[in-house]
Amino acid sequence: MALIDEIVEMQDELTAWRRDIHAHPELGFEENRTASFVAARLREFGLEVYEGIGKTGVVGVLRVGNETRSIGLRADMDALPILENNTFAHRSTHDGTMHACGHDGHTTMLLGAAKYLASKKNFRGQVNFIFQPAEEGIGGAKAMIEDGLFDQFPCDQLYAMHNAPGVPIGKLGAVAGIRTAAGAFFDIDITGRGAHGAFPNQGIDPVIVAAELVGSLQTIVSRSLPPAMTAVVSITQIHAGDAYNVIPGKARLAGTVRTLSLDAMVHIEQKMQQLATGIAGAHGAAAELSFRTIFHPVINDPVVSADAAAVCKALVGDDDVITASPPGTGSEDFSFMSEVVPSCYLILGNGESSSPLHNQDYDFSDDALKYGASFFAKIVETKLAPPEV
Repeated sequence: MALIDEIVEMQDELTAWRRDIHAHPELGFEENRTASFVAARLREFGLEVYEGIGKTGVVGVLRVGNETRSIGLRADMDALPILENNTFAHRSTHDGTMHACGHDGHTTMLLGAAKYLASKKNFRGQVNFIFQPAEEGIGGAKAMIEDGLFDQFPCDQLYAMHNAPGVPIGKLGAVAGIRTAAGAFFDIDITGRGAHGAFPNQGIDPVIVAAELVGSLQTIVSRSLPPAMTAVVSITQIHAGDAYNVIPGKARLAGTVRTLSLDAMVHIEQKMQQLATGIAGAHGAAAELSFRTIFHPVINDPVVSADAAAVCKALVGDDDVITASPPGTGSEDFSFMSEVVPSCYLILGNGESSSPLHNQDYDFSDDALKYGASFFAKIVETKLAPPEV
């Protein structure tokens, strides 16, 4: 193992930062305390600091020399609306909000790299440290881009990283091609006619329509897409009624769709509309579909991914670097940044015993911090290496 010694020596400080952020989680576009914490640390390190980009986003800039080369490093800052089940000392102090996806760790790793690079300055060019708000389906990446992120802070290459529960700590992954799925959220509002529960013939039951739709929507993937095409349709919410003896007038289904191509996403939306309209109409009800594509697929640039893999191998050895694996069906709004700048979205092992992401028992492993911070620092020192004299 050849991690950066100075970053390994920061372990206690990195852990303290991470646990402080974990204890004070904030939802998307509300990361005011987190953004202030990040900005304060960056200023301590001597970076130029720009706040309020994409509402609560922060960018730190570190320049060495007059070279125009630039690298972007991105971390996400937001938490999730989940009630934490952990009882350790750094558990969430905000009931109903927790860092269940590890963005506290991602932010900390990038801060660690910033501190090291600012002290050593062993590179020539510009590093843009991008701390993004609102990754969890709220549009933080788009907000920063629309606020002029890459106009004000141009990047030749861009790197981001996400922890992976179940993958051993010390393993890193840098794989070219599609890495995460496009993602959409949908609502289907069904309108029937309410009635007494004892006289269903006097109404039009939207619950029956909703029940039929739950099963029928699953046939979109199994019967209208090629068997080799990856797609997921998940109904995650069913809402109807308030009383035992009243057939409600309305019902709602909601959920998510994941695909590895935008063409497949369009196809699923069209089939969903047909099924909702047809099944509701057959019962004399009406259905209205709201379908929003929130994420595009993350597609790793092959050259940038090869550069990332080489740095990973230098840090942890060939055996602990994943360079080939199938894409996942999770989604990530880093996709919008990777459409603008050649990028690599890496994975970082969070431990084989880690709870899953978006789970009330999850916690980022402090032992993984030095690996992510070392990668961020090393890719800069490698890609922006001082010219040989």
